[in-house]
Amino acid sequence: MASPIVFVALAAVLAFASLGGGLYEYLVIDPFWPRRPDLVQPQRGGINRKRFWIPAHTTFELLLIVALIVVWNESTVRTPLLIALAGHAAMRIWSAFDFIPQALAFERMDPAAIEADAARSWTRRSRGRLPLDLVVCGAMLTALVSVARLG
Repeated sequence: MASPIVFVALAAVLAFASLGGGLYEYLVIDPFWPRRPDLVQPQRGGINRKRFWIPAHTTFELLLIVALIVVWNESTVRTPLLIALAGHAAMRIWSAFDFIPQALAFERMDPAAIEADAARSWTRRSRGRLPLDLVVCGAMLTALVSVARLG
């Protein structure tokens, strides 16, 4: 089996990739799509968020679980990984019940039927996920430093 640092490092890279994806949406997509709904409608040539988010989250979650199993006896690594897991779980649960259903609805709607206020409200609420991503990334970085010190 690979060294524990490999699993922690790969999970950390994916945590930072998720942060980058969130920043991309916040800085590049969200300022414009409420006025241009087709930007988030793949069937109209817009971005397909699922192509990034599903593999990114699934791979991160699997690697995080493997990393936790591999380093379970090392509390200096386990604790930040559990913090990362809690932060990520909070963001995913929030997304599952609020952001994802609304995003899917925006993707399916006729662009003319999308209310700009509802779209702007969604983008404002979506910003709240970035601090959770920062917590996850900080915890993953802490875990990476901790596991590196063990080796």
